[in-house]
Amino acid sequence: MPETPPPTATAPALRLNDRTLPCPRGLTLADLLAAQGMESDKIATAVNGMFVPRELRAATPLQPHDTVLTFQAIVGG
Repeated sequence: MPETPPPTATAPALRLNDRTLPCPRGLTLADLLAAQGMESDKIATAVNGMFVPRELRAATPLQPHDTVLTFQAIVGG
């Protein structure tokens, strides 16, 4: 994914956890996680409150004003 400048008042942006980040056209959830250096195999994700399984992240496009949350996946019982 190409480097993107920080969002401005007119640039499309999204929220990732507690940060506002640029949302360039064509950005997927997988792209965003990779660009932020997140270990995608160690986190769970949700977009606008809806869980997104790991295998669907590359096919999940992000839009301006989306809210993306990441959290540590917990397995076991």
